[in-house]
Amino acid sequence: MIPVQGHPNLYRDEKSGAIINTDTTSYDQYVNSISSRSSHKKEIENLKNEVSEIKSLIRELINESRRHKNWKYW
Repeated sequence: MIPVQGHPNLYRDEKSGAIINTDTTSYDQYVNSISSRSSHKKEIENLKNEVSEIKSLIRELINESRRHKNWKYW
């Protein structure tokens, strides 16, 4: 592997010509950020579902309240 000038963690593979980053700390941070984003997306989706359920229950309550309001008591 050939060091890339000016970049201490980058090396060029002699056979494929690919640039390889050997900075494991940055890689670990990258993997953690992906995991964190995935977790946040799931949390947001769960919150959306809960809000949707709450809205549905409120609609049911409003409709039920309107039905009772229209009842005539003798």
